[in-house]
Amino acid sequence: MKKPSNFNQLVDLVHEAVYEVDELRACLEHDDDEAATYTPFLDSLDAMLRELHESMVSGTYPGVGQGGDLPFMDLFKKHERSIPFRELLRTINATHREGYEA
Repeated sequence: MKKPSNFNQLVDLVHEAVYEVDELRACLEHDDDEAATYTPFLDSLDAMLRELHESMVSGTYPGVGQGGDLPFMDLFKKHERSIPFRELLRTINATHREGYEA
């Protein structure tokens, strides 16, 4: 997945990640067998993504190119194989860490 080239595109990606969490949660309401796979991280990931999105729209987000990982990355690394939208999260974090696509 290509990194965004500006702040608005990054905000859109974070919003998309929040939507993906909502969609996953909706699917789990109908499939108790799958819920055990996602329960250990879904609530925390949801909260972190919503907090990131809120910081972006409120103007408190520190900006891209900071060199460090976003807070959700520790959780991501533990549960990466179980996250269906992992490429989206990787792209968001890479943009935060390295900056926009030139």
